[in-house]
This record gives sequence, structure tokens and C-alpha cells, in this order.
Amino acid sequence: MTGLLRRHWLLCLLLVAGITLRVLVWLAYQPALLYIDSFRYLANVDALRPDHLNPLGYDLVLAPLLAIGGLAFTAAVQHVLGLAVAVALYALALRHNVPRWVAAIVAGIVLLDGYQLQIEQNIMSEIWFQALLVGMLWLLLGRGEPNWRRSAVAGLLLGAAMMTRTIGVTILVPVVLYLIVAGGAWRNRAGWHRIAVRGTACLLGFAVVVGSYAGYFRSVTGEWGLTGASSHVLYGRMATIAKCDQLPLDETLKRFCPSTPVEERKGVDYYTHFVYGDSDWPGALPPGRSKQQLADEFGMIVLRNQPVDLAVAVLKDFAKNFAPTKTTSPNDVPVDRWQFQLEYPDFDGAIDPAAFDKTALIHDGVRTSADEDLARFLRDYQLSVGYTPGPLLALAGLLGLAAAAGVGRARRSGLRSAALLTTGSGLIILLGSAAFEFSWRYQLPALVLLPLGGAIGLTALLGRRMPAPARRRVKLAAFPDDVDKAAMREFRERYGDSPLSQLVVVIAAYNEADGIGTVLRNMPTRCGELPVSVLVVVDGATDDTAKVAAENGALVCVAPRNRGQGAALRLGYHLAAAGGADYVVTTDADGQYDNAELPLLMRPLLDGRADFVTGSRRLGSEQADSRVRWLGVRVFAGLASILTWRRITDTSFGFRAMRAELACSVTLREPQYQSSELLLGVLARRARVVELPMSMRLRGNGKSKKGHSLVYGANYARVMTGTWLREYVLRRLRRHSVRH
Repeated sequence: MTGLLRRHWLLCLLLVAGITLRVLVWLAYQPALLYIDSFRYLANVDALRPDHLNPLGYDLVLAPLLAIGGLAFTAAVQHVLGLAVAVALYALALRHNVPRWVAAIVAGIVLLDGYQLQIEQNIMSEIWFQALLVGMLWLLLGRGEPNWRRSAVAGLLLGAAMMTRTIGVTILVPVVLYLIVAGGAWRNRAGWHRIAVRGTACLLGFAVVVGSYAGYFRSVTGEWGLTGASSHVLYGRMATIAKCDQLPLDETLKRFCPSTPVEERKGVDYYTHFVYGDSDWPGALPPGRSKQQLADEFGMIVLRNQPVDLAVAVLKDFAKNFAPTKTTSPNDVPVDRWQFQLEYPDFDGAIDPAAFDKTALIHDGVRTSADEDLARFLRDYQLSVGYTPGPLLALAGLLGLAAAAGVGRARRSGLRSAALLTTGSGLIILLGSAAFEFSWRYQLPALVLLPLGGAIGLTALLGRRMPAPARRRVKLAAFPDDVDKAAMREFRERYGDSPLSQLVVVIAAYNEADGIGTVLRNMPTRCGELPVSVLVVVDGATDDTAKVAAENGALVCVAPRNRGQGAALRLGYHLAAAGGADYVVTTDADGQYDNAELPLLMRPLLDGRADFVTGSRRLGSEQADSRVRWLGVRVFAGLASILTWRRITDTSFGFRAMRAELACSVTLREPQYQSSELLLGVLARRARVVELPMSMRLRGNGKSKKGHSLVYGANYARVMTGTWLREYVLRRLRRHSVRH
């Protein structure tokens, strides 16, 4: 626990501050803050009518919370959810190799932003919408490239987010783009099959939620729809820009166009709620024509005839999100609606003042109140330092976009698709909101999207790569699985059935474009009388590993999905054997082994003295960069010696040579910790194994994908003992039972 606190001390400090602020907010305004929309939600909790202004997603959450503990309990739960969202963003940032202090800033924005604190105290849907978006991001980004199951659940969450706030539909665009580009799947034919499967799963998940809701809407209203707000929204925006004398409007539609000159008109909110919402407006209508139909028709006429005016108005509102300070522009929703007030807010009579106490008494048995001292502190905090400056969000958006575009080092980072999803979602939701109207409240979802996208973008631009997906406990399917079949089929289409020589050097490579060229250029072309073929198995890389390898003379097999070094090597063994190889050699793509020692490695095999030859750093020389790893080599060699009853000095040396049929005969199911599995499997088959003194250098390029030493060691031990149990105990027990 002490080590955990030490590593994440900055987050812990921010969490303490965030918790303290939330407690103060909860105590300052009791039982909760009620906004104009809050009364709409509360009025529909029991009836659950889908044709009201707001969708039902929040009401479905609100009903049980009110039943359990009322408004105060609901606000407390929302504050806890805000803390959880911040921690989830921090953890997701770390998953993408973001520096801890940058990840802490991402979380700190949600933890400390005064407008975020205020909306969590409100009986409003925002925090639930944010939580659903973060849950969707975790499903798509939290464990590497998404499969169809996680894509389907992400679609369900996105549908739920849309049913909480309809603006969520805009995020479907970056989600679909992400599912196309994630993992570089679009680069090959097999990848497009994967794209189709996960994309279809996501869209089906989304359609299940939205379709079910639309069906409920029809069962209640007799018409298809999702909310009663569509006509309000369209009319409100178009009424502010409509040039009435230039539009083809009949006499009835002219009544929908404001008589006030365009430059003197009020804002979108006024025409949406006060004009359209007036039950007496626009007066008697011709038979068969409803206000909703005519408002929609008017809005579409303005849209067709004034697209440039609409685009200019929307972009002006979009740009307001990035202003240095939060102020109220003419005709906008007042910013003070989202600011802490010294007294309990009543919105200048927009709601009957008696309704606040009445609602609080119904649900909590108390009247609404504000603690003036706490409120003053919170207001001073919010208006001085407790808000997120717009330029910071703009910078985050630019960093995310630059990384998504592959600028500089970001191109080979493996982080481009993650930057695209997070930044694209943040920007499109701001743009979609601006298409209706600007409100500082509508900026809040971007607080959980743009900073994360900017942090990932900065990480990519600095050259920090996406760590290899963790696959510690996931076994490989028996060879060949679907990925193996697709890769082998593409390899044969490119090179034919027998493109390899008797001696094949197999290299598994994942995002090694910077270093593999040097390794290949230093590879011997002959070993005695045998020509040497080099086969590079590219394990779902997101950089130019395959291109660099091909340019340096290697035959390249591209696995369409990253599965781990063990899977790539296993695929290479079988390709080599099927391509005519008698001998298989393995080496790494990072330059740690001296490939000039290949003749020495092969000599016992060619002399007929061995079936399997492995180098040993302990018998030779070693440049160690970790005392833990230096110790681990010796500990695991001792463990292997005890398990197999023969002296072994190095179980994880990657420069090895073996007969091709032997490599294909061993059961290999480990994606990452395959070296001990291969060695113990060979020994269990009573193959002749020889260790030779070899040299091992530090990595020539990049960063090790093995992860933390202690975690790697624990999993290495698990694989070694598991392989011994499978090959030495269970396999022999099965043989014994067959004989008898």
C-alpha cells in the first residue's frame, strides 16, 4: 500500500482535494441543487413519458435513487460517481503510457473544476452521461485492440448515453472511425474482416438500445421518435438566423419567422423555450397542419437556403468553448446558472419559487437552503482558480489531433487511434452542442474527453509508445487459429508454397520499425554451405515494421492481430517447416543477440550432436540493465534444473536453433512467456539439448515489452511450473493410462 501511495502521490493529493470540495458542496446546498430541467426530470419519474423534452435515461437512474434516499442521497451518489470518473480517466491514461503527472492533470480537471462540482450537486444528467462515455472508452481502449464482445458492450453504453443526452449520438462517428483504424486492421484484407465483425457488433449494441427506446416511444405516442425536443431544437436555432424576406415561405410559415431584424433577435434558448414553448403561439393553424410539422418545415427551409449562415453561427458558438474565461455572450444562456450562488438559486422567477421547497419537502422532508459561508468560499474558488481555461482544452484538442494525424514520432507510437477516439469524441460533442446553442453546461462532457485525448497525444508526440497488450493469463488457441490461417494464406499468396531455404531465422516483431533494419542488415546470408532465409512475423504492429523488414531482404508474414511473441514464433515455426526448412533459428528484433554467432549456434545440429541448441548468457557474457532480471535468470535456471533433473543455466535466451519438425511438435500455448514453455516441452520429448556460451547485449532500440520485472517474473514462474505439470506429469499419466 505504501508503494502504491508513493507511486501515485499526486493523484492521491488531488483526490483528497476533490473529496473535500465535494463534501463542502454537498453541505452548502441542501438537499441538492434544482435547475429548471430538474423539475422536468422529477415530473416524469413516475410516468416515464418518452415524448418529453429530455430523454428517459436519467429518469431511469433517478427513480431508484429517490426511492432510496431522496435528493440529498442522489447528489451524494453523483459526487461519488464524479470521483470514480476521475480515477478511471487516470487509470486509462496510464494504460496508454501517459506520464503519471500528466495523467494526474487529466483526473485533476474532473476532480477540481468548479462547474463540474456544481453540476454533480444538481439533479441533472451530466455526470451520468460522462460516466457512460468513460465506460465506453474503457471498453474500447482499456485492453488493447477491441474484440467484438467489447465493441458490442461499448455500443450498448453509447446507446445508453444517447438516451441520457441525445447529443451522444454524435460520438458514433469517431467510434466507427476508431473501429476501422484500431490496431492497423485496415492495412490488410484479413483486418477488414475484423473491422466488419467488431463494427457490426458495436452498431448492433447501439441499435438494440436506441431501437428499443424508439419502440417504447411508438407504443406510448403512436409515432416513431426518441424525444419531444426535435422540433424545439431545430426551430430555435433557425429562428435566430432566418432571413424572412429571402425565404420561400407561404403565409402560414411566415408566422414562424420572427419579425425582429436578424441582428436584433434574442438567442436560441428564447425561441426554443419561450416562443415555441408558448401554447398560444403561433395562433390558429390551417386544418391538418400542426405546430410541430410547420416548425420542422420552416427549419428545413432555412437550412436549405442558408447553410453558410448556419455554419458561421455554429462555428462562432463552437469557438466560445475555448475562451480564456467563462463569460456570458449576448443572447447566450447566462453562465451564472452554472456558478455557485450565495443564496439558493431560483433563476429569476423562471420557476415558481414555491416549487423548490415543495419538491425538497416531498423527497427529503426539508426545505431548500444554502450555507452562506460555504457558498461564498465555493463561489470565490470557482471564479478565481477553480475552472478549466478554454485555451487548455484547445491545446489538448490540438495535441490529440496532431497525434491522430501521425505528426512526428506519433506515427509509430501505436497511440494514434486512441487519440483519434478521445479527441474526436470531445470535439464532435462540442460541435454538435453548438449546432443547437452554446451553453457552458454543454462544455462539461469535453472535460472527460479532451484532456485525456491531449494527454495521449502528448505522449505519442514525445515518442512514448503504447505498451504491448497484457496477455498474462490468456492461452493461445491450438494451431492454427483464425489469425494463423489468415496470415499463412496471405504469405503464400505473396511468396508461393516453398520460398524458404533449409535454414530459416524466425524473428517475431511488434512495433520494431526503428531497430529491425539494423538486425537484418547484420544477419549472415549463409551458414556454412546452407543459405539463410530470414522470416519476420509481424505481430499486428501499428508502425512500419513490415515495410522496413521487407526493404531489408526479409520475407514478411503479417499477423492481422497482436497476440504476443509466443504466437508469432509458433506461426513462424510452422511457416518455416511448411516452406521447406530443416532447421529453425530464433533471434530478437531488438539487436540483443550477436547474429554473427549463428555458425557456432548451428554446429551441434549440423554435426548431428543435438536436436535443440540454445545460447546461455551465464556461460558467455551479459550486459545486464536490471539487477532483478539478472537475479531472475539465475533463479529460473535453478527452478528449471530441479524440475527437469538436468543442469540448465539460462531458460530465456532467445537465440536458439532447432530441428523444424521438433519446433512444430511441441505444444505451445503461451503468448508471452514462451521461452520456458518451449525449452521444457523439448526436454520432455527427450530431445538432445545443448547449451553454448553466447553474448547478450542491451537492447539496440526501443523499450522492452516485458513490463515490470516482478510481474514478469511471477508470470514466468507460473508458465514454467504449469508447463512442467502439463508435459512431465499429466502427459506421462495419460501415456500410462493408455498403456494399461
